[in-house]
Amino acid sequence: MSRPQLPSGQSLRGGAANRPAPLGYQQELRRQVGGFASFAAGFSFVSILTTVFQLFGLGFGLGGATFFWTWPLVFAGQLLVALCFAELAARWPISGAIYQWSSRLAGTTAGWFVGWVMIIGQILTVAAAAIAAQAVLPGIWSGFQIVGGPGADPSVGSPTGARNAVLLGCLLLVVTTVVNVLGIRQMAAATSFGVAVEIIGVVALVLALFFLPERGPQVVLHDTGRSGHGGYLGALLASSLMAAYVMVGFDSAGELAEETHSPRRTTPRTILRALITSGVGGALLILSGLMAASSLTDGKLAAGGLSWVLTDRLGGVAGRLLLCCVAVAVFACTLAVQTSGARMMYSMAREGALPFHRRLAKVSARTGTPVTTSIVVGVAAAAALVVNIGQSAIFTALSSLCIAMLYLAYLGVTLPLLVSRIRRRATGGLPAGVDETGRPLFSLGRWGVAVNAVAVLYQAGMTVDLVWPRAEIYDLTGGTWWLRWSAPLFIGLSLAAGAAYFLSRRLHRRIELRHVPHTHTEPPREAEAVAEPA
Repeated sequence: MSRPQLPSGQSLRGGAANRPAPLGYQQELRRQVGGFASFAAGFSFVSILTTVFQLFGLGFGLGGATFFWTWPLVFAGQLLVALCFAELAARWPISGAIYQWSSRLAGTTAGWFVGWVMIIGQILTVAAAAIAAQAVLPGIWSGFQIVGGPGADPSVGSPTGARNAVLLGCLLLVVTTVVNVLGIRQMAAATSFGVAVEIIGVVALVLALFFLPERGPQVVLHDTGRSGHGGYLGALLASSLMAAYVMVGFDSAGELAEETHSPRRTTPRTILRALITSGVGGALLILSGLMAASSLTDGKLAAGGLSWVLTDRLGGVAGRLLLCCVAVAVFACTLAVQTSGARMMYSMAREGALPFHRRLAKVSARTGTPVTTSIVVGVAAAAALVVNIGQSAIFTALSSLCIAMLYLAYLGVTLPLLVSRIRRRATGGLPAGVDETGRPLFSLGRWGVAVNAVAVLYQAGMTVDLVWPRAEIYDLTGGTWWLRWSAPLFIGLSLAAGAAYFLSRRLHRRIELRHVPHTHTEPPREAEAVAEPA
C-alpha cells in the first residue's frame, strides 16, 4: 500500500529516510468562496426543506409519529462525524476532501477505493436530490405533472409519479449543470440565494404550523399512523432512513476548500454550522408538521407528506408560496451535491487516478472551474434516473443506496483516523498548527479518541441499517429478489469494477499525494505528518 507523502524533512517514523518533498498542488481553482457561501455549500447539500419534504411521508408511514426520535439520534451520531471532519478540514483544506483525508490517513490504495465509492454515491445523491422536484412542483401547479396529465397520481411511488419524477429531475439537472459550468462565482451566488430562501422558508413554515396545531408535542410519544404489524424496533430502524438521508453532505464545505478564502479557519466552522443549523431546523420542521396535520390515520400524511400538510392547513395560496421556497431549496441542493461530486472527481483525476484523467482534470481558463467533471456528474445522474424510469421504488431505493455509499466512504475516513489516534494517543493523533489568522487549528484534544470511536460505531451500525434488504425500501413489488438485495449487490459490483480498474492500471504504484500548500505566513507545525498507513 502506498504511503502518504510528507513535506521535506518529515517522515511517518522518526529517523526514517528523508525523501524529496513532493510537488505541491498548483492553485488552479479560483478562491471566490466566502464564509457564507462555504456554509451554504454544506447547508444546501443537507437541505432540510428538500430532504424532509422528500421522505417525511416515508418515515411517518414506516414508524408512525415516534419516527421523530430517529432525528435526534442520527443528528447526535453525525455530529460526532462532523467534529472529526472539522479537524481534518483544518489540516488538509483540499478538493476531494474525503478521498484526500483517507489517502493521507490510510494510504493511497485505501484512499482510492474510498474516493471511488464517494464519487458513485455522490452521483446517485445528485439523482435522488433532483427527483425531489416531484414532491414539490405538482403541488405548486398541476401542470408540472406532465406524465399522465394534471389528473394523474403525482406520488413518486405510482407509475405516473415515478416517470414524471425522472422527467423533472433530468430537466433540473440541465439547469444545475449549466450553472456549474458558468463558474464558481455563479454557483456560490446561486447556492447562497437558495440557502437564504430556504432559511426564510423553514422559519416561516415552522411558525405557521406551530400556530395551527391539531395536537400537542406529546404526539411524538405514540406510534400513531404506523403501517404494518411487525415489531416496532424494525419499523423504527427503517424509518431512520429519512434522518440518515437528510443529514449527510455537511463535508461538502471541505470540497470547496481550494476555492474558499482562509480555508483552515473557515471550513471547520462551516462544516459544523451546516449540520447544527440543519439539525435544529429539521427537528422543528418535523415536530410542527406532526402537530399541525389534520389527521394522522387517514393515510394522507404518509402519502403526501409535508406538501399535503401545507396545502391542507394553510390553504392554496399560502401553501403554494411556501412550496415555492421548497422548490428553490431543491434546486440549491441539487446544485450543491453536483458541485461536490465534480470536485471529488477533479481531485482524483489530477492525480491520474481515474479513466480519462487528463480531460477530467482540466480547469477552464475562462471560468476557473473543472467543466468536464461537472458535465460528467450531471449526465451520469440523469442516466441513473433514466435507467430506472419504470421502477416505482426509484425514490426510496435511490435515497437509501446513495446514503449507504456515502456512509461507507465516511467510514473510510473516521476508521483510519481512529487507528491513528490510538497509535499516537500521547500526541493527540493529529498535528498541531495555526490557521490563517495565527490561531490554533480546530482540535478535539483529549476527547478525540472517545468521539472518534463512537462515531465509527454509529457509522457501521447505520450502514448495515441502510443496506438491509427491506422490501418496503427496495422492492415495492414485494416479489423481486434482486431488487430487494439491490443495495449489497450494487455496492459489491461497484467495488469489483473499481478493483478491476485499479489493478489493471497498477494505480497502487502510480498515485503520489502532493503537499497541501499553506495559505498563510506562519505554517502549521508538521502539518502533513499524521499517521502510518494501515
